[in-house]
Amino acid sequence: MFIVNSYTLAVIFCFITMLCWGSWGNTQKLAAKSWRYELFYWDYVIGMVLFALLLAFTLGSIGSQGRPFIADLSQASTSSFLWILIGGIIFNASNILLSASTSIAGLSVAFPLGVGLALVLGVVNNYRVALSQGGNTGNVILLALGVILVVCAIVCNGVASGKKAQSGEISKKDQKKGIILALLAGVLMSFFSSFVMRAMDLTDFVNPAAGKVTPYTAIVIFTIGVLLSNFIFNTIVMKKPFVGEPVAYKDYFAGKWKTHLVGMLGGAIWCLGTALSYITAEKAGAAVSYALGQGAPMVAAIWGVFVWKEFKGSDRKVYAMLGVMFCLFILGLGCIVAAGA
Repeated sequence: MFIVNSYTLAVIFCFITMLCWGSWGNTQKLAAKSWRYELFYWDYVIGMVLFALLLAFTLGSIGSQGRPFIADLSQASTSSFLWILIGGIIFNASNILLSASTSIAGLSVAFPLGVGLALVLGVVNNYRVALSQGGNTGNVILLALGVILVVCAIVCNGVASGKKAQSGEISKKDQKKGIILALLAGVLMSFFSSFVMRAMDLTDFVNPAAGKVTPYTAIVIFTIGVLLSNFIFNTIVMKKPFVGEPVAYKDYFAGKWKTHLVGMLGGAIWCLGTALSYITAEKAGAAVSYALGQGAPMVAAIWGVFVWKEFKGSDRKVYAMLGVMFCLFILGLGCIVAAGA
């Protein structure tokens, strides 16, 4: 299987993860013109599973290093399966809430608040797992400083989004609902990665311990957990939506194939980013690889502010606050990169 053997390459892949995690929401925005997010989310999950299998049978099965996908899958312990499935279930619950927040409040609000909070709490969780396994934990002082700067960026985004509610197109009531959903999503999302990392040998991807899995096997099991739990979570949301009228499965099958492909593309983009996060966990460390990937809020905010014009009509103070947010995010990510080095 393909294995990352240098910290520099690991950091590059982590930044690709950040771009993927911060950009998949654009597919939801594109589909939202004619497609409810609850229906979009089915295509998103299907795209996620298909791309995970593609990675497993290509990058996860070539080369002479490590265990190929099928061999790795067949030797995985029951506990490893369960840890990853739990991670997939937790992620799915959080991501449905994040998608709901995005549909209500926009990319530039949902991602900085939800994913930013997930970064802060998730770094702590992943750091504990890496520490318990003897993996690379990085410089804890620089890592903590980076997280603190990200927290400050989240606060700035919260202030800006509050002012946007008074001057933007979204009602204050809906804006508040979007913020609450984003915060709930962030708390849940902070836990999923640490569960997956428990099932992986973070110290040696070439010769992983018996029962542990490689990143490629982990992403396949993870996406299957997302798919299975989606029959429960998304069905509930379809019948009891946060906003709007209920939707039925017949509405999904009535959709155009181009609309379905947009959703699947979103799932594939997210899956690529997550797979790279797992692949880099050995060299960069679980906490650092997760933290860099979760710089996605900055990417999503750039899309939301400059492409989708989600803050159109806001005053200069709001844009100044957004500028401060971007600066703090960049400084925080810089500290996280330095921590891993």
